[in-house]
Amino acid sequence: MARSPAHVALLSLAVLLLLPTAWSATFTMTNNCGYTVWPGLLSGAGTAPLSTTGFALAHGASATVDAPAKWSGRMWARTLCATDAATGKLSCATGDCGSSSVQCNGGGAAPPATLAEFTLDGSGGLDFFDVSLVDGYNLPMLIVPHGAGGGNGSADAGKCMATGCLVDLNGACPVDLRVMAAATSAGASVGGGGAVACRSACEAFGTAQYCCSGAYGSPNTCRPSTYSQFFKNACPRAYSYAYDDSTSTFTCAAGTNYAITFCPSTTSGKYSGENPQAAGVQPTDGTMVYLGGEQLATGDASVAARASQLLLAVALAVALL
Repeated sequence: MARSPAHVALLSLAVLLLLPTAWSATFTMTNNCGYTVWPGLLSGAGTAPLSTTGFALAHGASATVDAPAKWSGRMWARTLCATDAATGKLSCATGDCGSSSVQCNGGGAAPPATLAEFTLDGSGGLDFFDVSLVDGYNLPMLIVPHGAGGGNGSADAGKCMATGCLVDLNGACPVDLRVMAAATSAGASVGGGGAVACRSACEAFGTAQYCCSGAYGSPNTCRPSTYSQFFKNACPRAYSYAYDDSTSTFTCAAGTNYAITFCPSTTSGKYSGENPQAAGVQPTDGTMVYLGGEQLATGDASVAARASQLLLAVALAVALL
């Protein structure tokens, strides 16, 4: 007996409803810095592209970007961007993606840049995410999960939490890692011409021990350095070097949405008076040297605790707002 088109459509819908749900996510980006930033977005290899790869985000503005199922990639904020009057090309002092335009078009962030990294609906039906300072730092960033996903119920609730780096580290950055405004090509400045970014030791020195390469290419041989510990003490939930997984990767059930805030605070890009010293990070004019894992001091546990408490407090304020 021939089936009507309506009957066929109903059967098709029933089949689709029986299939496993393909979860996606919505990213809401908010700029709480006291200046415009230009978010960049890069999809991972073999991952469907997003609807945009870059845009301008004014102070106080928000924008949403939807990600397809199984998406992976990274996001960051470009700063001190300017368009050349003669060529029309856009360049940014930090986080530049090399596209010479607002859209990054498949280009990644030039280090140093604070990165938000995501893998949606990965192993076990979980989203994996982190804030990474492995490629250096250019501004504070906060990721807050919103709404439990409808995916695999085995998600570890203890790992579905806010993460990020709330402290402005540019002023406290060791001298040999600093990127100064006077050395940039954008022609603008933030912070009165001071430091605008803080490089990683790998980028600054290029040695295998800092880059976790060659003979140092495993967790057993690549240990934290005094440089990476500088980042870790201030931002205990952020990646500070390549093998910093245990304290820096977070998971939520697939289908969770995420709020990403640049310069998170409730009033301004300066954290309502918070500064590196408030999180236990002291400005330094000296240089730092690599120490082996046995020699490296782990840092004051109370510093990490205070920084973690600050992150939770700001995450709660963002959620309430």
